[in-house]
Amino acid sequence: MNAGRRVLVCDDELQILRALRVILRDAGFEVITSQSAEEALDQAALKAPDAAILDLILPDGDGVGICRSIREWSQMPILVLSAVGEESEKIRALEAGADDYVTKPFSPGELVARLNAALRRAGHREEPVLAVDGLEIDVAGHRVRRNGEEIHLTPIEFDLLRVLARNRGRLLTHRALLGEVWGHAYEDDTHTLRVHIANLRRKIEPDPAAPALIRTDPGIGYRFVAS
Repeated sequence: MNAGRRVLVCDDELQILRALRVILRDAGFEVITSQSAEEALDQAALKAPDAAILDLILPDGDGVGICRSIREWSQMPILVLSAVGEESEKIRALEAGADDYVTKPFSPGELVARLNAALRRAGHREEPVLAVDGLEIDVAGHRVRRNGEEIHLTPIEFDLLRVLARNRGRLLTHRALLGEVWGHAYEDDTHTLRVHIANLRRKIEPDPAAPALIRTDPGIGYRFVAS
């Protein structure tokens, strides 16, 4: 039933992370793991999970903060997992956009049932159309329009734009973009990335000579900037 569905799990306790990986894989899910808030946000942006299970307390933040950040661009189901059972913490997580709150210790059956219920409520939605500064990026339909006029992009250009747009305002390193769009074997091929960024700018920028959407952080990477 869950074949092909990808779940992001974030917990800084390695033992719990391993247990969650086993539980979810046994239930048919593909599992992405992270142990910090920063890593979880990177994985959420680059790996496009169908749902997330987030620990409340992390070394560099908390599940509530991750939830708020994800809710800026995605409606994926989010379950917050914590040993903290106070009502005020549950309310804080739910108000930040979490779909459910599971208190440790929990049974594997309960966790999977709650996750499946959240996925059913979400209807396993496709990503929405991203609308940014006159651009409409139809992720499911693989189409891009500017002011209603369709722009032809190659598959690589579309994937590159999708990743940049979903991470609006965030700096993405050369390695992160190459690994996500081309695969890990290409993580050092910055020349290929520069060529495709230049082609993409020619197609989507109002003035490619003075890029306003895709900004360069010299020697580091690129960020998609939008008002």
